[in-house]
Amino acid sequence: MRRLRSLLGLVIAFLFAASAHAEKRIALTFDDIPRARGAFLSPDERTEKLIAALKQAKVKQAAFFLNPGRLAKPDGAGGEARINAYVAAGHVIANHSDTHLGLGSTDAETYLNDIDAAAAWLKGRAGYRPWFRFPYLHEGGTDKAKRDAVRAGLTARGLRNGYVTADGSDWFLDDLVNKAKEDGKELDMEQLRRLYIRMHVSNAEAQDDLARQTLSRSPAHVMLMHETDIAALFLPDLVAELRRHGWQIITVDQAYRDPLNRAFPDTPNARGDLISAIAVEKKVKWPLWPIPIYSGLAEQIFNERVIKKVDTR
Repeated sequence: MRRLRSLLGLVIAFLFAASAHAEKRIALTFDDIPRARGAFLSPDERTEKLIAALKQAKVKQAAFFLNPGRLAKPDGAGGEARINAYVAAGHVIANHSDTHLGLGSTDAETYLNDIDAAAAWLKGRAGYRPWFRFPYLHEGGTDKAKRDAVRAGLTARGLRNGYVTADGSDWFLDDLVNKAKEDGKELDMEQLRRLYIRMHVSNAEAQDDLARQTLSRSPAHVMLMHETDIAALFLPDLVAELRRHGWQIITVDQAYRDPLNRAFPDTPNARGDLISAIAVEKKVKWPLWPIPIYSGLAEQIFNERVIKKVDTR
């Protein structure tokens, strides 16, 4: 009887854990809009494909974090029309600073002025949300005085931190793709698709496990992506794979209503995703599994599988 009770207890614990891990929610966001031509698509083609991809994947709302200062550059031509197209498709826009300054190398006053320049462009526009996302996810590093000055400045301006909880480092993969194309390398698009998906999903899974250890729950996650050609090409497959792993795609409005939005961790590691910063503050150890695919491993896989080998025989 005792053995039966023990076995029953294990079954109940397993079912409870499985049920807990079944509730996984994530919203999709894109940074650095508008971006220039990529490896495969013109900016107009990319926007059209990305809107179609979000619709195909049944993503009701994504958020696009803008750098309006890019509109004045030669490669920013037509950017405003593309931004309007995202909003017309039901998505929202937010502040990512005017010129993408990094807080690590910028004083607080200059940094806040750059935020204000972007805010002036965004003010009154359809689809605008009062969220600010730190370029490079950099909140000041070990300079707590600067970090706190910017935090206070955001509060005074009515801006909320547009934090991230999952970051698949797609910008790094996009850089690898662009460099390979510039060098005339031929790419295996199926292997590129697989790597793009694995980078995002592995990071989301790892971050959710870290969140459960740190917060004792799974919060509404926010995934960071960029307005890249590979996003436009592979997003429906990425969303399908997320859903296959038990993720529910929610709107960004829903995600930022999570109680996590009140977290302002006091840690010298004030850089990166919010879950990791809280984990550092609480001295939580990173889970051993799942293992996210970061830049080093991603580059190795890219070189071995995505770049097609030339037969020199």
